[in-house]
Amino acid sequence: MKAIADVCVIPIGIGVSVSKEVTACERIFAEAGLKSRLHAYGTNIEGEWDDVMAAIKRCHETLHGMGVARISTNIRIGTRTDRAQTMDDKIRSVEEKLKG
Repeated sequence: MKAIADVCVIPIGIGVSVSKEVTACERIFAEAGLKSRLHAYGTNIEGEWDDVMAAIKRCHETLHGMGVARISTNIRIGTRTDRAQTMDDKIRSVEEKLKG
């Protein structure tokens, strides 16, 4: 089943900057072959449900391995059965409506 997820991984207790940890997760998503789009407060990920969930798990495992003792992750996941839809499709639909 295809899924589009919005993921925000929050390392807790490591200080103010989390760019090193975000970079580690972004690499995991890319290595998993998932289409991803980083945004200011998280990442959109597109792929097969099991692949998306496995990548999020690997992100947790990797950050714990980097010394992050506590992680909180917010996840929103959308699936469709009526037709195939990508992140780009969703954005394009709204952009077209904004034009006219």
